[in-house]
Amino acid sequence: MAFSGALTLSDLNDFITPSQACIKPVEQTNKPEPQDAGAAATQIQVDSTGSYYEVSANGPNAGQSGQGTKQKLTTAEISLNDCLACSGCITSAESVLITMQSHTEVLNFLDNNPPASSPSHKVPVISIAPQSLASLAASISSTSSQNISLLQVLRRVTAFCKSALGFAHVYDTTFARHISLLEHAKEFTERKKGDGKLPMLASACPGWVCYAEKTHSEMLPFISQTKSPQQVMGTLVKEWLGAKWGKQPDQIYHVTVMPCYDKKLEASRQDFYNDVYSTRDVDCVITTGELQLLMQEKGWDLSTPVPDENLPPRPHPTLRVGIAHGSENAIDAVLDDAALPAVDLAADDIFPELLMHPGTSSGSYLHSLIATLTASAPDPSALELQTKTVRTADYEEYTLTDRTSGAVVFRGAKCYGFRNLQNVVRKVGRDAGVQVGRGAAGRMAGLRARGRAVRRGGASGADGGAAQEERGYDYVEVMACPGGCVNGGGQLRPVQSSQAAAATDSEGFARDWSASGVKMDVDEPLPAAPVGPKWGDREWTRKVEAAYWHTLPTPPPTPPADGPALSPGSVFDYADRLAGRVLAEVTGSQPTKAGRTGWMDSLDGQAEERRRKLFRTQYRAVESEVVGLAVKW
Repeated sequence: MAFSGALTLSDLNDFITPSQACIKPVEQTNKPEPQDAGAAATQIQVDSTGSYYEVSANGPNAGQSGQGTKQKLTTAEISLNDCLACSGCITSAESVLITMQSHTEVLNFLDNNPPASSPSHKVPVISIAPQSLASLAASISSTSSQNISLLQVLRRVTAFCKSALGFAHVYDTTFARHISLLEHAKEFTERKKGDGKLPMLASACPGWVCYAEKTHSEMLPFISQTKSPQQVMGTLVKEWLGAKWGKQPDQIYHVTVMPCYDKKLEASRQDFYNDVYSTRDVDCVITTGELQLLMQEKGWDLSTPVPDENLPPRPHPTLRVGIAHGSENAIDAVLDDAALPAVDLAADDIFPELLMHPGTSSGSYLHSLIATLTASAPDPSALELQTKTVRTADYEEYTLTDRTSGAVVFRGAKCYGFRNLQNVVRKVGRDAGVQVGRGAAGRMAGLRARGRAVRRGGASGADGGAAQEERGYDYVEVMACPGGCVNGGGQLRPVQSSQAAAATDSEGFARDWSASGVKMDVDEPLPAAPVGPKWGDREWTRKVEAAYWHTLPTPPPTPPADGPALSPGSVFDYADRLAGRVLAEVTGSQPTKAGRTGWMDSLDGQAEERRRKLFRTQYRAVESEVVGLAVKW
């Protein structure tokens, strides 16, 4: 893999590249021989295989030809720990040699995993992000006449993972995202009451979090502490499902498929490591592209249908349980203690399948928060939601106002891409009165907003419009990639014909190589064309976005003003009830007066402490100790 385009602090584009300090020089394991003062330095030569050699032109064995002794140098490898410990880069680079986070590592584990009868056997589990399914669906649709849904792709991937790879359980991560959204809303409510700073910034994007930790530590108090769906899924698999299976966390091997390389770094954070069992919540992360490599190596054709792919999604385990127990509400029957003997809570179908939250394809954090605030309002019909596009669809503002008084109830924004992110960082710092560190345009002094008396409460009458303009954000959904998670660096590239690839250069410009005088020797053919054009193709991103919302409007409508329609027995009602059940069991909380635990309920002391440990995390500033000009080459 090659470095993706990236941005240094002084660049104004949407891509992130490693800085000079992020590059590790060739490691020299041998000590250089002492030379006379003024002697010429040794030279580095690279042979046709890419190996590095140190050549001493004036050493004792140098001949008249000027060629001295050659000594092969050991190539330095950048491990995951090197990348996490380094503070020289802007954000995590996708091409870091992560030895323990690759599809090869997954194959090695599956090949060496003892049989189920062995005490050292680990249960292999794989969880797949919906954005990865969308990328696979778009790829299949572009190379064939099929126009398949995410559910069909999920069923085909499930068949591959179980029959070809040997995974015992396959899940999608949408129920974990549902729990993350619930915890997100609870944290925002706590901050509104004074327990934390506003505006709250989304934390699901590890590229943004890593960037803030290394470059904008003043933003860390604003970043949500709620775990991302990937890490919530790790908690569900190793803490809740593991207990149902009678397995300890270290007896489960959990793999996730994600659209982003930065998710590898997120899974490797020390906060997500279980010291008691010496295991991580997510043992290995592979990208969508790496999953495709696995299929190619196993000779699996994803365009081939599987028998059960057209069955409807599983909103809950089964309706026959409710009928069997004489209950009209299948959810009550499934989650009622009396029905537990008839329901396998550890089965693959306990989680609702592909919960598509209306809003954005990057998690719908902002829209879900708006829906929660609207539903909890005394009169939801009195609230009006207004949307404003600041520059492009990657930067939009949402304002929730009271029709009667004109007061601003909530103001949020959706911000994708580093160009927009820099503007949001400056705005948040200005409104909150904190000094912003080095940003896209270089060092700038933070403007103090305290003297401006930014009003967070609404105003009425003629001052309502001015108050809306002055009011800062309450929440920002932040993603590092332009276009959001469907355009992650680990997604599949659009298929490009070999003829078209030969006529264009790496940047997509038309080239007539022969007219330009470019000619290769017969024994050195032109290098093979990449799978597709460079990352960030807008047309391809639109296709992946359309595949994501295949069974819904594109994009789906904004949540209704009267809140989400959750009828008893709906899939989201079931998800809420199941989430409460999970919360009660993993925290050991006492039953509430209502008889069951809701996600927004306040838990007792120890249960609340465990809840924060399992579903929240923390961040820490990384002080840079690397000076690019001091690197010795």
